[in-house]
Amino acid sequence: MNKDQVKGKIKEVAGEVQEHTGKMVGNAEQQAKGHAREFEGKAQKAYGDVKEDIKDTAKEIRKDLERDPPKP
Repeated sequence: MNKDQVKGKIKEVAGEVQEHTGKMVGNAEQQAKGHAREFEGKAQKAYGDVKEDIKDTAKEIRKDLERDPPKP
């Protein structure tokens, strides 16, 4: 897990809380801000997921090349 995955999930949860709080107190502005924050968190987490996938794929490629180096 990388920092973008963690920070993104935290923003997502914080946004959900803000959105639900706004809904409970009848504050549409807070609902909208919470929804936007939740979306921002999901986007950041997705970015972190992609970074992690690329890192894992690169690691697998390195292992494959070490086991079976390319022939000239």
